[in-house]
Amino acid sequence: MNPQLKRYYLFLGASLVFSIGLQIGLGMLGVPWFISIGAVMAIFILLPMIMRRRQMSRMGNYGGDSGSGGGFFGIGSQGGSSGVKYVCLVCSNKHKGGTCPRCGSKMQRADF
Repeated sequence: MNPQLKRYYLFLGASLVFSIGLQIGLGMLGVPWFISIGAVMAIFILLPMIMRRRQMSRMGNYGGDSGSGGGFFGIGSQGGSSGVKYVCLVCSNKHKGGTCPRCGSKMQRADF
């Protein structure tokens, strides 16, 4: 198993134990159940999000203008990629965008 995945599962289990302990502790202090469940859900949702953000910032491609692009699992961030090109549906001319420079048509499809 991947060590990062092990670390994530360990962190997830620790946050679950912490949230259950927090709920029991808040229950003993007389805090209403809906407030304690809200706090537990907030912790159980926010902590993995914070962990994921830290991991992505360590990899160097989260936020900022690093030029690597985001995309779906890094698609479109390959080196040498010059962006999206379009193909005119009328004359099959490849161009950058807008209207076709050859025939002036706006009918086009994206070519990745």
